Amino acid sequence: MNMYIRDLFSRDGPVFSFEFFPPKTDQGEQALLATIERLRALDPGFVSVTYGAGGSTRERTIGLVTRIKAQYGIEAMAHLTCVGHDRNEIATILERLEGHGIQNIMALRGDPPQGETTFVRTENGFGYASELVRFIRTRGDQFCLGGAGYPEGHVECRELALDMDHLRQKVEAGLDFVVTQLFFDNRDYFPFVERARKAGIRVPIVPGIMPITNLAQIQRFTKLCGARIPPPLLDRLLAAPDDEQAVRAIGIAHATAQCRELLDAGVPGIHFYTLNQSLATAAIVSELRK
Repeated sequence: MNMYIRDLFSRDGPVFSFEFFPPKTDQGEQALLATIERLRALDPGFVSVTYGAGGSTRERTIGLVTRIKAQYGIEAMAHLTCVGHDRNEIATILERLEGHGIQNIMALRGDPPQGETTFVRTENGFGYASELVRFIRTRGDQFCLGGAGYPEGHVECRELALDMDHLRQKVEAGLDFVVTQLFFDNRDYFPFVERARKAGIRVPIVPGIMPITNLAQIQRFTKLCGARIPPPLLDRLLAAPDDEQAVRAIGIAHATAQCRELLDAGVPGIHFYTLNQSLATAAIVSELRK
């Protein structure tokens, strides 16, 4: 059954969703499918599959979202970026997604390919997510479109007012909802939503949560995306850097408390960045549903 994700947010209760990335090998894909099978028991509203830098995982992304929807009966959203594609290639990808019954797309500018430090617009391509969103909308309304928001500002745009203007342009181009970059302090999310509403943005703004399970890994991620680990949380993690179980327990406890506060404030849902693992996310969602 087809479902526009935007319609999920008009129902009673928050929408829990999970994000995965396409593995590079068939063995990794089988492991991911096993993870999805375990998380299916949590009845997610939808799942999303990311898109590798430069479109490097395009075929696996399309294959996975198609398989998840057909085999597991979970609504699936495909990420799509501007990197490495011109307009004609983007149009072909959209036709393929529509042909496979995929109606939901996360439209992003995308990060530079591995080894490059700056984004370069492809000839006859797009340089901004707003341009990609507008292009998709010129082809009709057959897709529900999500986009990214940055509570602490985009790593390339730390001026919050300017970054909010970029988000407003994406929404005006045709976004149906926004999912935020990961953050670890709700005091970044709530002012972000307030700024968005003052800017005239009315679409649902879903907080993105990444449970911490590995200290070195999360430090790499936060450096890349510009997110901040609150000092009290970082101190607790640094006190147990070589104890994987302790780090995981700290991360799960923090994310659970974070999610409880967000849900109490009436957020439309929570999008979990799973890193293709099930244990931490399953523990958090199970606790939240008690």
